[in-house]
Amino acid sequence: MAQELNGTLRPVRRNYYDPASAPGKGVVWEWENDHGSWTPYDMDVGITIQHAFEKQRPWIDLSPIGFGYVIDFGTMGQINRQTQRQRRVRRRLDLVYPLVTGAASRATSWPAAPGAAAAAAAAAAGPRAPPCSCPQCVLVRSVKAAAAPPAPAAHRSAAPPAAVKGPPPPAGPGATPPDSTGVGRGPGKPAPSSQAIRRQASCVVSGAAPAGCPASPPGANGKAGRAALATLNRTSLQRLALAQSRVLIASGVPTVPVKNLSGSSPVNPALAGITGILMSAAGLPVCLTRPPKLVLHPPPVSKSEIKSIPGVSNTSRKTTKKQAKKGKTPEEVLKKYLQKVRHPPDEDCTICMERLTAPSGYKGPQPTVKPDLVGKLSRCSHVYHVYCLVAMYNNGNKDGSLQCPTCKTIYGVKTGTQPPGKMEYHIIPHSLPGHPDCRTIRIIYSIPPGIQGPEHPNPGKSFSARGFPRHCYLPDSEKGRKVLKLLLVAWDRRLIFAIGTSSTTGESDTVIWNEVHHKTEFGSNLTGHGYPDANYLDNVLAELAAQGISEDSAAQEKD
Repeated sequence: MAQELNGTLRPVRRNYYDPASAPGKGVVWEWENDHGSWTPYDMDVGITIQHAFEKQRPWIDLSPIGFGYVIDFGTMGQINRQTQRQRRVRRRLDLVYPLVTGAASRATSWPAAPGAAAAAAAAAAGPRAPPCSCPQCVLVRSVKAAAAPPAPAAHRSAAPPAAVKGPPPPAGPGATPPDSTGVGRGPGKPAPSSQAIRRQASCVVSGAAPAGCPASPPGANGKAGRAALATLNRTSLQRLALAQSRVLIASGVPTVPVKNLSGSSPVNPALAGITGILMSAAGLPVCLTRPPKLVLHPPPVSKSEIKSIPGVSNTSRKTTKKQAKKGKTPEEVLKKYLQKVRHPPDEDCTICMERLTAPSGYKGPQPTVKPDLVGKLSRCSHVYHVYCLVAMYNNGNKDGSLQCPTCKTIYGVKTGTQPPGKMEYHIIPHSLPGHPDCRTIRIIYSIPPGIQGPEHPNPGKSFSARGFPRHCYLPDSEKGRKVLKLLLVAWDRRLIFAIGTSSTTGESDTVIWNEVHHKTEFGSNLTGHGYPDANYLDNVLAELAAQGISEDSAAQEKD
């Protein structure tokens, strides 16, 4: 399915919802926006709210599904958990999803009520021909049987129609079970060949029924069959569509899965849609599959199910603006990490790109050291102008640490500029994809917006904090707990987040991730930030090591 606007072909899709859910009942939840008009919640959110409402709960917290709001059914209000701002909500019962023009009356619904017209039509048809055995007719007969009222006793001797996969009808004498396609076979009849199934499956999808198929009468081009299909209720149509897909998949016919319909790239869905159109035009069967669903959060968890993590103290910790202990002057800080070089090598200083045998080429504020003084870092042995190293330190965080600009070796304890916030961590009783044998460690980061300090890019200017609280997940395994402990060290050193420009939205002066990747998808991996990912724990350990955080450094800091 596709729509065309100004020459651009875009994919469209249709979702099915259970008749017992909010959209199936015509229930829509809405919130009042700043203009005084009403805005409907996303369908999944509305279903969650309606489910809690039907359970007669006094309120529901939407944080587990990624929204920082609480819905209070007593006041019919929405409360922002972070700002405590309240908005009105309402529950409407007059919007049926999907919209319909009205239900067909019993007299015009399938199956038609027996009467004089039906009897006359039967008499005019002459001797009764055997029913068509193509999957389309078999499926339609099964749906008609499911939708029909109980037959009079005089007509109950008729043979039961074949059933699609689902709740099977009572087996009668001589009945045979359905085959792998979900279509029943008559007594003594062999299973249809693969070629026959392919031909019949083509009939199901393209509507081109074989000769003699009642679903597509000669000269009517299938219009009568489609008109009758339109009178079926929603549940019956769902069963019909599901059974048709099963026929296709079981028969091994070529299928074109339509994926990434909600992604940012238009290439995959456009190619799949065009391919599906071309295959249908050629008479080939096409099976359009439902795109994978983004699962950001686990199922709801009660407070009694949340457990602390063995070997990790507390279940949360906060950060402040306190910096690491600083040296008296930049020169005194660097003196701990440098060795004097009396005879500099004839090579470039990689900071100012001047020869080490010449004075420093740095032109900024003048440090209090001689421009021709050269020093060597004690651990990595890289050589620079001391003048350049002092200038680099002054332009950085000035936290008492130094990082080699060539090999990134860290001297001292590196700290960051993460704004104040809170980190929560606990175990929930659900497993991550790829880690079925253990529970899950959930981390919740909360950082409010505020004013930038002297260590930030624009001191005194406000900064935003989008998407908080942010939920992240680790497997509750030995290595997962190791990663958590190191993340706690990174949090204490203010290295998880920073203030800068978002690479996703382009917004400046906002809280961003700081080179330590986290998994924010619980049950999927559509964005690359979920599971399964066999290399993630090793990768994040390497990223933490690049920030100067390892088991040894964490143990030293604890001591």
